[in-house]
Amino acid sequence: MSEQIKVLFLAAEADPFVKVGGLGDVAGSLPCALRTLSPEATGNVTVDVRLAIPFHPVLRSKAVSLRPIEPFSIRRGDEEIIVEAFETTLDGMPVYFIGGGPIDTSSSVYSAKPDIDGEKYTFFSLAALGLIKQIDWTPDVVHANDWHTALIPYGLLVQHWQEGQPRPASLITVHNLPFQGPDIDKVLEAYDVPLAQTDLPDWARLKPLPLGLWASDAIVAVSPTYADEMLSSDYGSGLNEFLNARREDLTGILNGLDVDSFDPSTDSDIAAQFTAESLDARVANKIALTERFGLRTSTAVPLMGVVSRMDPQKGIDLVLDALRKLGDKISWQAIILGTGDPKLEEAAQKLMKDFPGRVCIETKYDSKLARQIYAGADIFLMPSRYEPCGLSQMIAMRYGCIPVVRAVGGLHDTVTDGETGFVFIRPRVRDFKAAIHRALAKYDDKETWLGMQKNGMRQDFSWTNSALKYFKLYQQLISNKI
Repeated sequence: MSEQIKVLFLAAEADPFVKVGGLGDVAGSLPCALRTLSPEATGNVTVDVRLAIPFHPVLRSKAVSLRPIEPFSIRRGDEEIIVEAFETTLDGMPVYFIGGGPIDTSSSVYSAKPDIDGEKYTFFSLAALGLIKQIDWTPDVVHANDWHTALIPYGLLVQHWQEGQPRPASLITVHNLPFQGPDIDKVLEAYDVPLAQTDLPDWARLKPLPLGLWASDAIVAVSPTYADEMLSSDYGSGLNEFLNARREDLTGILNGLDVDSFDPSTDSDIAAQFTAESLDARVANKIALTERFGLRTSTAVPLMGVVSRMDPQKGIDLVLDALRKLGDKISWQAIILGTGDPKLEEAAQKLMKDFPGRVCIETKYDSKLARQIYAGADIFLMPSRYEPCGLSQMIAMRYGCIPVVRAVGGLHDTVTDGETGFVFIRPRVRDFKAAIHRALAKYDDKETWLGMQKNGMRQDFSWTNSALKYFKLYQQLISNKI
C-alpha cells in the first residue's frame, strides 16, 4: 500500500469557515486530526486529506485568502452552468470552496424550502466530482457526510468517473439518519444523472441519503450504539431492513471533541479556570452563574443545567415535566439555555414563573453562556429520545459537570452509570426523575461526587482516537479495491 492516503472530505459546513450545527464541528476538526496523526500510529503512512464545502454567499464576506481554480461547467438540460472554485488552507490543509448556479443564489447554508436545497446540494455534489478532475489530484477515498453530500458516492458509482481510471473508495458518515433530504428525482433527471435500480424501498430511491448509503463502500454512524440502533425499526427511519443487509459495511465511530477549545484550564469565557486537580476553584463559576441569574448562591444546593435545542428529540419536555414533579420540598436549582420549538419555549417560561428563584430560562443561542453553565452547574440534564452522538455530555464531563442521560446512541457510549454520570433507560418522566433523584442524593456524598467529577474530566474525548479509527477504515477500503 502507498505511503500516503489521499482523502477528499466533503460537507455542507465546516468550522471556522461556516458553522450551523454539529456537522460544522466535525468537518472542521476531523480532517485536521487525520493530517496530524503520529507516524507511530499510522505506520509512517501520511494522510493527505482535503476539505471541500459549498461557497455559500455568507463566505464571500470572510477575510480568507483565496486562489481561483480554472472554471469548468456542468450541464443541466440544454444549459451549461459555470462552476467557480477557490482554494485556501486551514492549518496547512487544502480547502476548496465550490460555487456557481444554485449555490450562489441560495442565501443560507440550509433553506426552509426543500426544493432549493435539493438542487443546491445536487449541484455541489456533481461539481465536487468535476473538481477532482480539474485539480489533477485523484483521491483514494471520497468521504461524504449526511444527505447534502450523499450524491457524491452515488455519482461516482453510476456516472461521473473517468473510464479506465480506478474508482476511489467511498464512505458516508451518517450524523442523523432521519434527515434524508428531499425527493430529487426531477433534479437528477435535469442533470442527466440516472436513477439506479437499487434494493432500497421505493420511496427511498428518490432521496439523497439513501442513494448515498446504497452507493457507498462503507457506512459510518457517529457512535457504535447508534450504528446498532440504526438496524432497528425504532431508529432505522424506514431503512433498517436495507441497513441490515449492509451490516458488514456498517460501523460506528464516536465523534470527537475539540479538547483545545473546550478546556476548563484555559477557557477565557468562564469566571475561574480549573483542572481535575484543582476542582476547589470550580465553585467560583457556580457563584458567578447563580449571581448572574439572581439565584441564591449555596454550595449545598445542587444546580442543574441544560444547554440544548428546544426539541422533543432532545427530551426537553421530559426535563420540564421532571423538574416540575421534583417540587419545592427538596433543594435544587436549574438553569436552561436553548431555543427552538415555540411550545416548548412557552412551557419553559411557565415553569420559571411557577418556580421563581429556583428555575431560570434563557431562550436564545449563547455559546459563552453555554460554557459558563458547563463550568458552573453541578448536574447536566440530557434525556434525549435519540442522540446519534452528542457533544454536550462530553463537554459537561470535561468541565466537571456530571450528566444525567438516557442510554441511547453516543450518550450510552460516553457516560458510565455511577462512574461518570447517571443513566436511565426508558424515555419516561418517572424514569428520568428517578435518575435525577439518584444524582441529587449522591451530590451530598462529597467524596464520591468528587471522584465522579475527576473520572469524567479524565475521559479522552479527543479527535485523535476517532481519526485513527477512520484512518484504519480508509486503509481497509483501499485494500479491498486492490
